[in-house]
Amino acid sequence: MLTLGAFADEISPDFDEQTRVCRANGVTLVELRGAYSKNVLDFDLETRRAIKIKLAEAKMGVVSIGSPVGKVAIDQPWEEHFARFKIAVDAALFFNAPLIRVFSYYPPGGEGAGAIAPHRDEVIARFKMKVDYITDLPVTLVHENEKGIYGDTGTRCVDLMQAINSPKLRTAFDFANFVQCGEDPLAIWPQLKPFTTHIHIKDAVKGTGRVVPAGQGDGQLLPILKDAYASGYRGCLSLEPHLKVAGHSHGETGESLFNVAADALKAVCQQAGIPLTTTRV
Repeated sequence: MLTLGAFADEISPDFDEQTRVCRANGVTLVELRGAYSKNVLDFDLETRRAIKIKLAEAKMGVVSIGSPVGKVAIDQPWEEHFARFKIAVDAALFFNAPLIRVFSYYPPGGEGAGAIAPHRDEVIARFKMKVDYITDLPVTLVHENEKGIYGDTGTRCVDLMQAINSPKLRTAFDFANFVQCGEDPLAIWPQLKPFTTHIHIKDAVKGTGRVVPAGQGDGQLLPILKDAYASGYRGCLSLEPHLKVAGHSHGETGESLFNVAADALKAVCQQAGIPLTTTRV
C-alpha cells in the first residue's frame, strides 16, 4: 500500500485546519513547509513543539521537511545558505522526518537571469557538502525538479544523482514541473525510477503549464504510478495541488479544492490498481 501525504499549508496557514482537512481526506503524513504564515525554517522552538503536539493528537506524522533549500541563485553566499540547510536538518531530526526536500539552484542573479548549466560544478560541489553533513544522520535529501533550476530537466536530474552517487540524495518526482519545462514525464520516468524515493502529486497541461488535478493534465500520472507500484515503490504520494496559487515558494489550494485534488488522486490510484492506506476520521 502507498500512503497519502500533503503539503498541508496549501489548505490553510492555520495548523489545526491543516490537520483537520488532511485527516478528513485520509492524509496521514505532512510535508512540513509552513504554518501560521511562517516557513518551516523560521519556526521557533515554541512553534515546533506546538505543531509536534498537534500532529500527535491527530495521529499524523511528518514525511519530509518541505524546505526551500537550493531555491536560490547559485551566487548567493554559501555560508548563509548552508546555515539554512542546517536548520532544515535540525527540523527533520526534531519531527522525526526521514526526508528533506531540496532544489538545485537558479543561475546567478536569480530565476530566469541566465543559464544555470555552466555552473554545474558549483551545484555538484554544494550538494556534496550537504550530503557529507548528513552522512551519519537518519535523513535523506530528496531533490525536486523545478523549472529554472539546474535539475529542471530529466537529463540534468539524472546527472545530479549520478554525480553525487549517494543513497543520501534521491529524487522527489514531480510530474507537473516536468510538463512545465516542456518535458514528457513518461519518457523521463525510466531514467529516474532507480533514484525515486518520493513522489509529488501535481499535474499540469502541456503548453500553458496550467496546474490541474491529478490525471487531468499531461503528467502521465496513471502509467507512471502504475509502473512505480509494480516496480516496488512503497513510499508516499504527497499532494502538492497548487490549484489556486502556484507561488515561488508556496502554493494555495484551500479546503474545497484540496478535497478535489485528493479525490482525483484516489481515482487515478484506483484505475492503476494501487491500494492506499487512507483512513477518514
